[in-house]
Amino acid sequence: MGKNQHVTPRKDGLWQVKGAGNSKATRVTNTQKEAFRIAKDIASNQKSELIIHGKNGRIREKYSYGNDPFPPRG
Repeated sequence: MGKNQHVTPRKDGLWQVKGAGNSKATRVTNTQKEAFRIAKDIASNQKSELIIHGKNGRIREKYSYGNDPFPPRG
């Protein structure tokens, strides 16, 4: 399982994709939507989680592309 990917806002108004624990961004984009697409591909390939942060920096959504220990029933 790879590093969880975070989509976070930057102070300059751009958005970044950053692996958990990394000091530098993997990619910087103009929009959150573009950063989401890039981070989704990375998280899917690495079988990790994708965490989307809002403009205020708080976690807004989470997606899991790895082995979920608590998969949905049904």
